[in-house]
Amino acid sequence: MEGSAPAVSLKYALDDYETTYMAFRNLADRTRVEYRRDLDDLVRFLNTSSALSEPQAVELKHLEQYLAELDRRGLRGSSRRRKSASIRSFFSFLESHRYTVHNVALKLRAPERETSEPRVLTEEEYRRLQDAVRFHARDQAIIELLLQTGMRLSELAALTTADADLPAKVGRDKEAAGSVRLLGKGRKQRTVTLNWKACKALKAYVSTRPESSGPSLFLSKFGFPLGRRAIQDIVSKYLKDAGIEGASVHTLRHTFGTHQVRKGTNLRVVQEAMGHTDLKTTSRYIHLARELMDEQLQANAL
Repeated sequence: MEGSAPAVSLKYALDDYETTYMAFRNLADRTRVEYRRDLDDLVRFLNTSSALSEPQAVELKHLEQYLAELDRRGLRGSSRRRKSASIRSFFSFLESHRYTVHNVALKLRAPERETSEPRVLTEEEYRRLQDAVRFHARDQAIIELLLQTGMRLSELAALTTADADLPAKVGRDKEAAGSVRLLGKGRKQRTVTLNWKACKALKAYVSTRPESSGPSLFLSKFGFPLGRRAIQDIVSKYLKDAGIEGASVHTLRHTFGTHQVRKGTNLRVVQEAMGHTDLKTTSRYIHLARELMDEQLQANAL
C-alpha cells in the first residue's frame, strides 16, 4: 500500500542507522559507540517485553515503558536523557528512510535535568593534589594539563606528540606560552594555551618519555598508549593520596572553569579553552566561583 513502511526488523534498521546516518553525520567515535549501545538495549527491551521486532509496530507507549524501565534499573536522569536523545535520533532516521510512516518519538519527553552542583576542588585541595604528584613526571604532566587547560578526559587520552607545541624556554611572559591542539566533541578542533605550569610539567615528562614508534603522548611503563580508564585510575590514585574525596577526572575540568572565573579570566576565554559551544554552559562557573569564594572567606576569617 502506498505510504506504508517496508517490513524490516529493528535490528536491520539499526544496522543501517549505524552505517548510514552515523557515517554521513561524521559522529565522533565515542558518540557512535554510546548511541549503538543505547539502541541495542532498546531493541532488546522491545523484543523481550513487548515481542516487537519491526519499527512500524513501535508506539510511543513502548518508548515510555523503556524509559520507565531505565528508572527502575537506577540510571541517573542524565543517562536517561542521553538515551532519549539516541532514541529520537534513531526514530527520526526511521521516518526519513521510510522504515516507519510516523515518528512516534517526536512526543517522547526526556527525564527532567538533574540540578546537582558539580564537585570543584578548593585551592587548598588542588594544591595538595599538585604536591602529591610532584615526584612523578608523567602523572604530574597529566594532572597539570587537566588543571591548567580544563580539557576533557577523552581529549587528553587522544593527545599525540605532534599536538603539543612547547616553548624553547619556559617562562611566565606571554611569548613563552605553549599550546596544545585538541579534538573535542563533534570532532571540532581547537587550540588551547599551555601556561608556564603546564609547559614545565609537560617538558619534564617529554624528556623522560620512553621511546615508542607510536604517536600517543602518554604511555605506560611498557610503552603502550594510556587509555581513558588508565588515566582515570592514575588521577584517582593521587586524589586518594591527597586525601580528597568525592572527586574525579571531570572534577579537575570543573575546577579549572571555576577558578579561572574566580581569578578574573574573561568568560569567552574560558569558553574557548573548555570547548563549550554555548556561553550559557560556561556561565554556570560564575555561580560556582561566587559560592566557592563565600565558602573560603567564611572558613578563613582573619
